[in-house]
Amino acid sequence: MKLTEIPSDRPGYVLYQTVIEDTGIGMSEEFISHLFEEFSRERSSTESKLNGTGLGMPIVKRLVELMQGTIDVESKIGKGTKITVTLPHRIAQKTNEEQLVEKSKGYDTDCFRGKRILLAEDNELNAEIAMTILEEAGFKVEHAADGIICVDMLEKAQDGYYNLILMDIQMPNMDGYKATQTIRKFSDKKKADIPIAAMTATHLTKIRKLHTGQV
Repeated sequence: MKLTEIPSDRPGYVLYQTVIEDTGIGMSEEFISHLFEEFSRERSSTESKLNGTGLGMPIVKRLVELMQGTIDVESKIGKGTKITVTLPHRIAQKTNEEQLVEKSKGYDTDCFRGKRILLAEDNELNAEIAMTILEEAGFKVEHAADGIICVDMLEKAQDGYYNLILMDIQMPNMDGYKATQTIRKFSDKKKADIPIAAMTATHLTKIRKLHTGQV
């Protein structure tokens, strides 16, 4: 990876160019022209042994364009790939710097107090760690051991009782995907529209290791 500042003719802005190179399997020149097309893959998952839908690069290109940047790809089969992303960055004014310094001094957790989270997580240890961290921040947390229990708890609760659901993806009986789909179909619009944040065991394992000092 190489990051370089390059000249910009736009007043108040600088250009940063990020170059990522690897020595992997590379891509054919014919495929590069289709690289940013949705669901486009040079090799199937059966051939490459790598799972994917072919949406990653189209999403990256769209994000780069939204930031008024450019992305360029060079690649040769058997030699690797080089991706160059160039993005404009606005130069901060002194007043902006002072505001950022002020904000970095910390935040007020009082805004979390009284907010109730429904945590859907089948791993008891992960759930205990997550609840401890959230409660220390001021949240009230209730635990559901799987998707079925989560849906049932939300359905029986009063409107507005829960402010957020933290939904584990892989759970027995009903996984996070199915639970979320079920909730979104509730006839009670307020409950159906509750914010749901997806989690994975990987995220919670990292949190657990950090909390217990294993990393």
